[in-house]
Amino acid sequence: MTNTYLPIDNWQLALAAALILINLILSLSLRLGLAKRLGVAAFRMVAQLLLVGYVLGWVFALDNPLWVLLLVLTMSAIAGNASVNRTRRRFPGVYWNSFVSILTASAFVTGLLVEGIIHIHPWYDPQYVIPLLGMVLGNALTATSLALDRLMEDLVSRRSQIESLLALGATRWEAANDTLKEALRTGMIPTINSMMVLGLVSLPGMMTGQMLAGVNPTSAVRYQIVIYFTLAAGAALACMGIILLAFRILFSPEHQLRLERLRKVDS
Repeated sequence: MTNTYLPIDNWQLALAAALILINLILSLSLRLGLAKRLGVAAFRMVAQLLLVGYVLGWVFALDNPLWVLLLVLTMSAIAGNASVNRTRRRFPGVYWNSFVSILTASAFVTGLLVEGIIHIHPWYDPQYVIPLLGMVLGNALTATSLALDRLMEDLVSRRSQIESLLALGATRWEAANDTLKEALRTGMIPTINSMMVLGLVSLPGMMTGQMLAGVNPTSAVRYQIVIYFTLAAGAALACMGIILLAFRILFSPEHQLRLERLRKVDS
């Protein structure tokens, strides 16, 4: 198998960008009201990716652990903010809690992957650390957003039941146990569903990229298996972290449900 990489020039990039016209035509002809959002999303995606490409090229060239750590913190902060922005309710400190949960979980599993499994030297090699962490962060973002939103919505809808249990002498953990487990289950569903059809219905981006770059398919598959186990672990830890932090804020040490700390926001 020949290791070949086919670069994409500006004209090829422009032709690919023209494919978004299919979405715009459908939106306009069927009056879906998505034309403006599609245009903004497409522009943001291109601008963000081009910017990231230049930034990563600069960081790769520097090969300095301080810049790698700064980029890791920046990526985690953006992921934590985006996770909360997808929910319909907020509570004091939710952005900080989301940032801590996502950063801690993603850094932990990525560190295990880099040091304990792949054995990358040096450990901060940006060529490996940044792409791997980016995948873990993206998956953790989706998982924590779903888990957090489900937790807060369930606490509101089941308020009477939970407060009745608390009034009958149940601890805050006993009263919220089912709600917490359901939130964790909800956060894990996308990862589990994706793993169920991986290779049969979808070929992951990393695996596809490696094969397009000329890597042997069996080697690409091995990398993808390692990555998905890492993604699953990162999602589980991030979900557990945000759920427990939210639980500490929305339930007082005196075993009281504090829903007055929640505020609803517009979509």
